[in-house]
This record gives sequence, structure tokens and C-alpha cells, in this order.
Amino acid sequence: MRNHDLIEYLFMVIERGGSDLHISANSPPMGRINGVLTAVTDEVLEIIDLRELIFGVLKENQRAELEQKWELDFAIQVENLGRFRGNACYVMGRIEASFRYIPAQIPELRDLGHGPAVEGFSELRDGLILVTGTSNSGKTTTLASLTQHITRTRQVNIVSIEDPIEYLFSHQKSLVRQRQVGADTHNFTSAIKSALRQDADVIVVSELRDLETMRTALTAAETGHLVISTLHTHDAPSTVLRILDAFPEEQQDFVASQLASSLKGVICQSLIARHDQPGRVMASEIMVVNQGIASSIRSRRLSQLGNLIQIGGIDGMHTIDDSLMHLASYGFITLDDAMIRARDPEFVKIGFQKFLQERSGKKR
Repeated sequence: MRNHDLIEYLFMVIERGGSDLHISANSPPMGRINGVLTAVTDEVLEIIDLRELIFGVLKENQRAELEQKWELDFAIQVENLGRFRGNACYVMGRIEASFRYIPAQIPELRDLGHGPAVEGFSELRDGLILVTGTSNSGKTTTLASLTQHITRTRQVNIVSIEDPIEYLFSHQKSLVRQRQVGADTHNFTSAIKSALRQDADVIVVSELRDLETMRTALTAAETGHLVISTLHTHDAPSTVLRILDAFPEEQQDFVASQLASSLKGVICQSLIARHDQPGRVMASEIMVVNQGIASSIRSRRLSQLGNLIQIGGIDGMHTIDDSLMHLASYGFITLDDAMIRARDPEFVKIGFQKFLQERSGKKR
């Protein structure tokens, strides 16, 4: 029997430092706490409970859309708690939902674990910046933090296209217009084209979901706009490959040339459970497109990108393996967790052992 409402379940998750709430039939409400799914109560939700919980936070038009399309992305604002991104869908004929917590305060880039190279991306006048990672890797938070940094430091017109709107920005030095797909515009492609006619300096796209959105974003980046967006990829080389593979083979040489001239940087990240204390820590790979990387993209020699990032420290670059080795060496994560996620596990292991030997030698 259910004794709580949806708001109370959300409170339970946030009180424990969680990020997500999942409600499913014949299961207790589950929260993602420090990356691990955990039951927040012993109550087992029934089908009728789910319908009441989910429909209770939806507007009438959203209920109609969910029943017509069988899935819905939305956002809700909970008084004294914060904002949540929701997704409701049908599973074996019944409604279920997930909710992601969106903190009211947007973290600073440095507080997320990013360095000067990422802050430097905010100073660019044109080009494409991509924030990538798997699901639940903090891409949206980094995107919001980068956008917020621009609003505070530059006098520009920012058009943000989202589905749904998550973090809320305030006008500071910049003017920020947040448009929601499905409410303010029909789709990402139309909204990007519209932004080109709105005197936009910076165009933020919550995700490059399809070929037409990618194509339009590349065109905008080529024509004097700074475009910032996200992709679901695990490192910088796979990000470039993902974009190229989205296009027909006969267009890929042209797109490679477009990317070589317009792509300015890639921020790849993942969140890993901490070993030293409760919580998660970010591992990242940063690629800054210099002459060597641009040449490799143009000629589609993507196997060289990893080595070019490795030797690109002077430009602010580092590989995911560099980041993982650093986190393991200083005890933030275990060596096993680092090696599981490494592109070259042996490189991480050798670097970790070398660090321990050097530190042991200094102590003597």
C-alpha cells in the first residue's frame, strides 16, 4: 500500500544526495544514490499508483500527448526542493516514469573539476563545442555551467534550445532566451535556423539527436556563431566518428572538412563512485582542435587523435587515461575502476605504480 506522494519520494531521494527517482510497477520507488540504484521506501507501487503519481504532475495537454505518443519528456518545479526533468513512457502497457534532479544553483566549471581549457572555450566567438559522455555523466550540468560562465563574462545574445528546459538561466551581462522543443518550437532544426535570424551570438542545443540537427548546427558554427551541444559518446575520437557516421558515405569527406574547420573542442566526461568518501568524481578527456588535430579530422585519420591529445598538454588537452590515472593516484577512485574505464589500461596501471614509487622515494 502506498503511503507517500511523488513529491515525498523526490524529497527522499534528494535528502540522501541522489540524482534520480524511478517509479515502476511492482517495485518500490528507486533512487540513484551516488550512482547506485537504491529503494527509498519498502512500499511496492502498483499500476494504479503509478498512474495517479505521474498524471498528478502533468498538465492536461501533457497527459494527452503521453497517451497519444506513449512517451513524454517534461519538467516540473517543486516548491522548496527544485526542478526535475521527467520522462514518462509505457512499459508493457503501463505507465512508468523517471525524474532527474536539476539543482537550482548551477555549479562553477572549476567546481565540477574542469580546468582553464574548458573555461577558454567560453571565450570563442564561433565554432562548435561538444560536451559528451554516457547517460548520467553530467553532460547537461557542464553545458549549463559553460553557458552560465558566458552569461557572466560576455555581452552576447544566447539562444538555448532544449527538450525539456532544465536549468534556468538569468540575464546577466548576456541576454538568454530559452526555447523548449514542443512548446516554443517544433524541433531542434527549425529552432537553430530561427536563431540564425535572431542575431544570436551563441546557440546552445541540448543534444545533437539526429542528422538534420547535426547538419544545421555545423552550418551555424561555420557562419560565425558559437554552437555548444552534447552527444552520447565515450571519448573524443568516437565523437568525431559518431558525427561522420551519421552522414551518408558520399558526404563524409565534405563533413570531415566542415568539422576540421568548425570544431573547436570536445569535453568528454564520466562520473565515477569515489573511493575516499561518499559521492562521485568526474574523469574527463579534453580535446582542443589545433592544426594537427584539424588535419587528422580532414583526412579522416581518426586513429591519430588519441596520440595528438596525449602530446597536446600545452594547449590544455589531456586524455581520459591521464585523468583516470590522476584520480587513482590520489585515491579518489580505485585502480580497478580506473582500468575498467581506460582506453589503455596498461598505461594507467604503469603510471599509477610509477606515482606510488616516486611518492615512496620522497618520503624516505
